[in-house]
Amino acid sequence: MPVNSMPAKEVTKKIFNKEELFILDVRNNDDFKDWKIEGLNFEHLNIPYFDLLDGVEDILDQIPSNKEILVVCAKEGSSIMVAEMLSDEGLDVSYLQGGMKEWSEHLEPVKIADLKDGGELYQFVRIGKGCLSYMVISNDEAAIIDSTRMTDYYIDFANRKGVKIKHVFDTHLHADHISGGRKIAEITNATYWLPPKDATEVTFKYEPLVDGNEVKIGNTSINIEALYSPGHTIGSTSFVIDKKFLLSGDILFIDSIGRPDLAGMAEDWVGDLRETLYKKYRNLSTELIVLPSHFMIVDELNEDGSVSKKLGDLFAENHGLNIENENEFRKLVTENLPPQPNSYQEIREMNMGKINLNEEKQREMEIGPNRCAVR
Repeated sequence: MPVNSMPAKEVTKKIFNKEELFILDVRNNDDFKDWKIEGLNFEHLNIPYFDLLDGVEDILDQIPSNKEILVVCAKEGSSIMVAEMLSDEGLDVSYLQGGMKEWSEHLEPVKIADLKDGGELYQFVRIGKGCLSYMVISNDEAAIIDSTRMTDYYIDFANRKGVKIKHVFDTHLHADHISGGRKIAEITNATYWLPPKDATEVTFKYEPLVDGNEVKIGNTSINIEALYSPGHTIGSTSFVIDKKFLLSGDILFIDSIGRPDLAGMAEDWVGDLRETLYKKYRNLSTELIVLPSHFMIVDELNEDGSVSKKLGDLFAENHGLNIENENEFRKLVTENLPPQPNSYQEIREMNMGKINLNEEKQREMEIGPNRCAVR
């Protein structure tokens, strides 16, 4: 039977649609335990490629004949070979096109809402890493918030929509992924905005993003209003868009809160984090739709694949927003931190403009799960 390639976009649709999929992951056990493709109805079997060099006969009884089968490896080559062996045994099987490297980079645009006067708001779901970025469109102009380094996705999307990118924002200096903001701004001649308190060591020019900044998109009344909200970093800044949406950056997630330690300042910044979450955000309308810059698990996806929830619901349901005792909060935030993101120091230096690494090195630095939240 023929062996088919399955692109990351098709796997993403299966996750959004809650379809069944059996994944044979042939990476080594440690890589699989650290990071895998997750779906609500996905089943996994991890057998390292080197254990299958003599054939797949010994694992055939572990592979269902009534489910779609996908073989996964790091870069593609090993999964093709295993998929061909399974195919020779009569199974209908596909391999992940481009492997986990491509899975790490796929972006899926999801429309969040129509805005005033024909405007639109899109969320770009980086399904393999849990990163979320945004594009606001109005009157042939666009703004991008928290873009990934895969800049072509945004530029091509803007071109398809017939809009010109005029502004690019980063809510903070990212430590888990390389920002594409500065590159997009250079290519499109857009204004690049960055919180100045996070930019004390950057080597490039930027427009300082400060509390109360309002940026209009197009000729309409759609405003992007900056709200200084430190805690994840000292410069972290949220946005209120069209008075309906709160882009919370890495401060507040659907089921968790941001971590304050990625610049080695957990003890210093935990107070800022509490001030933002328990005072500044409490003064906002509970009707605002929270749009974070990350998600942790696929359970947080809505029916359409988007990630969002009303601020009032998060006040009721998110444990990180309901710890009355400040010492207990401080203990939770400083003692329940997951491992730090892979290569996070080098990623910070990339985002400061201090180092410039080739594309392959950048891909390697970003491989792995999202680790921006307090669990």
